[in-house]
Amino acid sequence: MGPGAGAAARRAPLSGALALRISYAGDLRDDARTRGRDAYWIGHAWVGGRKRDADLRALAARLRGTGIKDLYVHAGPLEHDGTLPASRHPRARWLVDGVRRELPGVRVQAWLGGVLANGGPTGLRLSGAAPRAAVTASARQVLDAGFAGVHFDLEPLRSGDADYLALLDDLGRPTRTRTALLSVAAHPIDPLPGAHSALRLVSDQGKWWSREYFGEVARRVDRIAVMSYDTWMPLESSYGGYVARRTGRPAARAGPAPADPGGPLGRPGGFARSVAVSAAGGSGRCRSVG
Repeated sequence: MGPGAGAAARRAPLSGALALRISYAGDLRDDARTRGRDAYWIGHAWVGGRKRDADLRALAARLRGTGIKDLYVHAGPLEHDGTLPASRHPRARWLVDGVRRELPGVRVQAWLGGVLANGGPTGLRLSGAAPRAAVTASARQVLDAGFAGVHFDLEPLRSGDADYLALLDDLGRPTRTRTALLSVAAHPIDPLPGAHSALRLVSDQGKWWSREYFGEVARRVDRIAVMSYDTWMPLESSYGGYVARRTGRPAARAGPAPADPGGPLGRPGGFARSVAVSAAGGSGRCRSVG
């Protein structure tokens, strides 16, 4: 390596940091703060029995007028066979009815997580029809409880997983029949072409998806929440720039999808952890779990 190449290599990190800072500079436009389609994630206590009417009134006071449209509540997790015991969400109807009363127009959706086996000894295996049928039945179960949609966060999920696409196809039938929303948590698109393949050489944990796989998922769901944590960014400004650059237009690159129509992707305000995006490009921000 010559002296010129060495100097360029030393300048690369500084140039990258500067580019991220510039991406996070400037004043926010009003439509970047909210377009009335933001999302908020809340914990399991809201359906598990620990929250009461006073808590709900306090939550409503906190969210009223903020642009929150979708409220995702943790109603799982799924069992390793894909089933969901009803005892996981005994207060679901109380929450749904209470939000309708206190926050008219806000949609309450069930957030179901699960650990995928991915060749390991334990976890949910999507390769068979039986576990996929069980997950689909769990989705029907929470819709029967009054939720306006179901949101899945199944991890670790590798780019190219065809069984996951088959599950989304299965889930699309009951959600479309009930005019309910189907959404998923998704990994960001590769920062560089083939990065997900290179990462797999040292880890089996999915961190990035190829653009093509992101598009396949997007075409099967109504909303995608792009996971933008574990970035190793040291500053709020560098993290904000990362999110602005990495998730600025994932849905546009993914191609058309049967999702809610909307404008450009909304970017998070402040040191947010992830950014929500309609699969068709509708804007929205994720807010911290409470």
